Amino acid sequence: MWPGAWNLLGTVLLFQFSKVFQDCGDIHLSASVIPLGASITASCTISPNCSSSLAGTPTRIVWKLDWEKLPEAWQHQSEDGTLRSNITLPHFNHTHAMLSCCLIFSGSLQIIGQAKLQAGFPPQPPRNFSCIMNLTAQVLTCQWKPGPRTYLPTNFTLKSYNSRSKDNCQSRKASIQDCVSKDGENQCSIPRSQFLLYQKIDIWVKAENVLGGAESPHLCITPMDVAKLEPPILQDAMARLDPGSPFPQPGCLQLKWEKDRMSKHVEQMCELRYQRPGELTWVLVSPFLNSGPQDEGEYDLCGLLSATRYILQMRCVRWSLGGQLGGHWSEWSPSLELTTRERRPMVRLDVWWRRRVEKLDTTMMDIQLLWKPVPIEKNSNSIQGYLVFPSPPRQDEEPKPLCNTTELSCAFQLPEKAQEVILTAYNTAGESPPTTVIFWECQGASVSNIHTSAPDAHSLWVRWEHPLAQPLPRAYVIEWCPAPAHQDDCDGNWKIESNGSSTGTLLDENIIPYQLYRITVSPLYHGTRGSPQHIYAYSQEKAPSQAPKLKLKQIGRTWAELEWEPGAPELGKSPITQYTVFWTNIQDKEFFIILNASLRSYTLHDLAPTSMYHVHLMASNQAGSVNSTDLTVVTTAVEVKDINVFLILISLFSVMLFCVMMLVCLHKNHKMKNQFWPNVPDPAHSSLGEWIPTILPGDIIHLSSLRDSAMPPVSNIIVLKEEEKKPQTTGIEEEAKNLPHVVQTYILQGDPFLTDSHPKDPIQYGKVMGNQGYQRQHRSPPALYLRTDSTQPLLADLTPSPKLYENMWFQRSPSGSRVSSSQGFPEEDSDDSAFLPHCPQGPLLDFPLLQGLRIEGAEGLSSI
Repeated sequence: MWPGAWNLLGTVLLFQFSKVFQDCGDIHLSASVIPLGASITASCTISPNCSSSLAGTPTRIVWKLDWEKLPEAWQHQSEDGTLRSNITLPHFNHTHAMLSCCLIFSGSLQIIGQAKLQAGFPPQPPRNFSCIMNLTAQVLTCQWKPGPRTYLPTNFTLKSYNSRSKDNCQSRKASIQDCVSKDGENQCSIPRSQFLLYQKIDIWVKAENVLGGAESPHLCITPMDVAKLEPPILQDAMARLDPGSPFPQPGCLQLKWEKDRMSKHVEQMCELRYQRPGELTWVLVSPFLNSGPQDEGEYDLCGLLSATRYILQMRCVRWSLGGQLGGHWSEWSPSLELTTRERRPMVRLDVWWRRRVEKLDTTMMDIQLLWKPVPIEKNSNSIQGYLVFPSPPRQDEEPKPLCNTTELSCAFQLPEKAQEVILTAYNTAGESPPTTVIFWECQGASVSNIHTSAPDAHSLWVRWEHPLAQPLPRAYVIEWCPAPAHQDDCDGNWKIESNGSSTGTLLDENIIPYQLYRITVSPLYHGTRGSPQHIYAYSQEKAPSQAPKLKLKQIGRTWAELEWEPGAPELGKSPITQYTVFWTNIQDKEFFIILNASLRSYTLHDLAPTSMYHVHLMASNQAGSVNSTDLTVVTTAVEVKDINVFLILISLFSVMLFCVMMLVCLHKNHKMKNQFWPNVPDPAHSSLGEWIPTILPGDIIHLSSLRDSAMPPVSNIIVLKEEEKKPQTTGIEEEAKNLPHVVQTYILQGDPFLTDSHPKDPIQYGKVMGNQGYQRQHRSPPALYLRTDSTQPLLADLTPSPKLYENMWFQRSPSGSRVSSSQGFPEEDSDDSAFLPHCPQGPLLDFPLLQGLRIEGAEGLSSI
């Protein structure tokens, strides 16, 4: 079987079963509707048939109010099996509820009987009872406000009687059909056919429900006295003409309207109100009488602004013959929008100008004229344009305007001798009174001590001191424009302070924050003007855009020197007022110091050695502050100066140690000592005969063949210059005479290997003689050298000469032998060269000892 069929079958059986139980019981109430909070009694009777059907089963009556079980009540079962139970509800506080009488059967409650209970209040008299006669609908409509809520169905009935007009509704002539209001409506209407418009009516409203009824106060009214007229219809207005003038009167409107069709015969009192578009409040015009039976009415409305749009509305009320208002005001008429006529401008034109002489044509000048209209009256703000005429105008022709513009400035050219122009404002109604503009020379005194302050971000207060040397100016001109700008290029804002004794003014037009302005103040005198003075100012400044970058200049063990370079000044930002240096150690402990803005460096003291610090710089001005990036510094373990001292000490110690080692080495090593400090005696103050150098092995000099015992040893060299007429009589000079040429003699005497124990006097070491006048036709004569047996060491390297103390070409030939030409001498000279040694090619200066001599006539030696 379909599953839903079982549920449907169970429901039907349960309904039938419950209906069986309900048919065998009855419930009675003391009242079905009671006042809210009153008591109510109910009884339930179950017939014996129900009891017999439940034979052998314990039965008990249970009361329930809605779904709430009530306490057990009195019960009784009679001998015939009838079961009764009574219950009383002492304070019934439900506006409506269902009372049920139930039996327990098979463990569940079965409803035997039910009764509906209601509770509420009796009605109160209706309030604010009033009636309105609608002439268009021809009905008398009354309305009221009901009293407090009754929680019970309540009916409102409008009751009325026609009455006599003289006895003030004390007697009733005929009843009028009752009017019952619809549910939820608090008004009711009586048709015109049941009463007379000018006859009094006694009328009231009655409220009724099952608990009682109440009536509103009675009204004794005449339907026409409570009539409400329909609003009039406003028509287009006409401009009112000005008396004695063909032009309309400014600020006036001549209104016209039409009465409603059903109230044309009624004399009315009307009201008018108006407002400009966008305004919230209305301006109410005092009531005026709309008399006469005419269908149309008129009214002249004045005092409006010229060339202004208005919204107008109108309403009316019945005007009785006794001069009293009767009935109700009509609704406001539909709105009518009108624009008033213009009037010629009534303004004062504040004028300022700038003049520049043409560079190409000095007879002409450029004029820039600036002006501002200041209304004299509230309704004189309608201006269509401005005209500038030259002054005085030419008489022979129609004056042509220099400018015809809607702007507040004009540029034109005038001859250099021109002194003034005329400025006017105009609209459709005419022109304003003319304003004469005179181009004064700048010959007056200027203001002094200009300073500014900023009340807020969009205004600047300018103050000055007026000149003391001249009478007070009659006005001041204040100009301001964004900087940088030259005075002649400032096409910004301006204003005229007309009070000559004023020392300040507020600039509140086109002032924006963070913008630098050039403000110029010029005093105006009678017939001249003062020199302009200017100042630069901000209304609001920004904080610095960035802080200077920190740099580490030097650092030590417990200190660190920082430096920074401030940036260039920026427009819109005030100068730096102070710097703050913050540094934080690794324990996040922060330190700071505030510095003057003029400082460019600072040294941090009392730092911990070998520690890391995070440092940053904060730059501040009057508008705020900004931080730089962090700089990380690490202190050293020792000071740099200590390291320098330590290095210097080490260097000095190393130098001293090296010197000591060198002295020791030189003292121990005679050869090295002789290389650095050779023991060279002074030939002029020592005996060369006693000075014998050490003979090294392999360097033995054999000069026995050259030794002549008859000659003393030579201790010095004498350079002699031969003179032609000087007699030569001694020693070697005698020998030189026998020689055909100038001979430089080097005589080696004595045995170098023999020591002389007896000191000897200083003796010659050698002689050098030269003859400057000797010349040969083909070649220079060969040089003659003689060598002594002196042991004096040579003073320089003789490479490629023989070894020390050995010149083999000085060795003497065997006795009686001649020097051959193969040894470098010519054969024709062989007889005179018995003592000449073998002479190599080269000058005599090849000898080391002779290289230190400055010999006069050395050029002769080069050819030997």
